[in-house]
Amino acid sequence: MVSDVPVCSFLSGGLDSSIVTSVAADFMKHFGEKLRTFSFDFTGNDQYFVSNSFQPERDRPFVEIILSYLDTVHTYLECDEQSLAQWLSDAMIAKDLPGMADVDASLLYFCRLVKQKNKVALTGECADEICGGYPWFYRKELLEGEGFPWSRDQDMRQCLLQDRFIHALDLKSYVAERYESSVKQVPALDGETPIEAKRRINGYLNIKWFMQTLLDRMDRASMYSGLEARVPFADHRIVEYVFNVPWEMKYQNGVEKALLRDACKDLLPAELLLRKKSPYPKTYNPNYERILKEKFSEVLHDPQSPVHIFIDPNKARHFLDTPGEYARPWFGQLMASPQMIAYMLQINEWLLRYQPTLKI
Repeated sequence: MVSDVPVCSFLSGGLDSSIVTSVAADFMKHFGEKLRTFSFDFTGNDQYFVSNSFQPERDRPFVEIILSYLDTVHTYLECDEQSLAQWLSDAMIAKDLPGMADVDASLLYFCRLVKQKNKVALTGECADEICGGYPWFYRKELLEGEGFPWSRDQDMRQCLLQDRFIHALDLKSYVAERYESSVKQVPALDGETPIEAKRRINGYLNIKWFMQTLLDRMDRASMYSGLEARVPFADHRIVEYVFNVPWEMKYQNGVEKALLRDACKDLLPAELLLRKKSPYPKTYNPNYERILKEKFSEVLHDPQSPVHIFIDPNKARHFLDTPGEYARPWFGQLMASPQMIAYMLQINEWLLRYQPTLKI
């Protein structure tokens, strides 16, 4: 909260951002000031949202609950599907690489809007990584699997590539090698059971890989917009302490992040305190998928498009003719079929912009 300009907060209506917002709002109340808060959604999600196992409910009803509990100055921000598609290019430039496609693009768009009113923002990211909020910490079939738990399906990630390129790339071997080298760095604890050791491995991998990806995304999206985003849960003292807290304190009676919920039970209303994790929102408007498919079709029909060097046109056309899947993410809980198209569009533009030399 130390700043020579007003501090605001991103408020998704989830547990983590609501905790940060509650603490910050209470702090400012002592100075007779109100915290400015912002929530993000997509135009048309009230009409098109489809509940699934990874995103069972919309955020807005929970934002309204926390706003009735806290006295803040709130702004609802929305992004339409045309703007989202347009900002894919800026998101790639901000990151210097293709990334989480429209997740990056929408965050960049929202940061640009927030910057118009505030220069410093608090976010609730990183609590899931350190407190065990993701399903791969407690769902048996995910916990017992091998490889990075957020990207085990390599076939989905290669579904548009030429067979010869898949063979030359040998992505599965590369990922397995990186996984094994990372696991060797995980600190061991004497007397741990195999399942507890696996949880420690997952926790370490989340901090060293998944959390780094999210922090990089937030830092680049915000600073590219002239906004300073602060992540209180990533304070190294919190990370180091909670990493060593026994799992039975983090997960109790079938409830994940129990330690965090117990520690903050006086900060939030019950509906927020007990809410299950819901990932960063994405648009369910079918028009967005249509826009992406039109853009990708143009890329496929242009013989100068650099992605032709590794994309199989027949696979790509079949992918475009297949209705998009929203409930089967190929990166964590964030990216599904429409995002794959957006990702390929980013790759194509990255190749055009920077013209790297590709040797296959």
